[in-house]
Amino acid sequence: MTTFVIKDLYVNITIDETINIIKTKLQQNNNTLITHQIISLIRTVLLQNYFTFQQKIYQPETGISMGSPISSLTAEIFLQNYEDKYIKQFLEAKSIIFYARYVDGILIIFDKTKTIPQNINTYINKIHNNLNPTHEEHNSINYLDLIIRRQHNKFNIDIYRKPTATDSTINFLSNHPIEQKWQHSDHT
Repeated sequence: MTTFVIKDLYVNITIDETINIIKTKLQQNNNTLITHQIISLIRTVLLQNYFTFQQKIYQPETGISMGSPISSLTAEIFLQNYEDKYIKQFLEAKSIIFYARYVDGILIIFDKTKTIPQNINTYINKIHNNLNPTHEEHNSINYLDLIIRRQHNKFNIDIYRKPTATDSTINFLSNHPIEQKWQHSDHT
């Protein structure tokens, strides 16, 4: 098993390239007027990519802005296009047994008889100049709410719970509702 994390995903997505991807998909419907209108709207929204941080307004030089309602959709379209173009062939060749992505985290389970992690890493890093995922190999990983362990030739999947502090208490003078402040013992 190997994982990749795409560092600084939003600022590394090129707006013009993403608009071309969307335009290509829309042109499959053969309605040039609607395609032109949608592309014009998307271009307007994406080029006004301002965001605030610590009460200051910024406009990134590259990429899409964080916090914009359209940014996550734009990133998804961009990444799905590259998965269809480049990752799909690994899956079809059965070199990669399993591929999953959640936002900027990628989980890959591969067949060691057909490829090695370094080849996958080299290939994924050559897909796009802006996307440089970091790579780690694991026998056990925490992915979403699961812990996946590789044991010999099979996988064991269990529920993953992040460590929490159970000895914490709520200050009685806090703004929490009174019901949450009472102890579970007698209220006298």
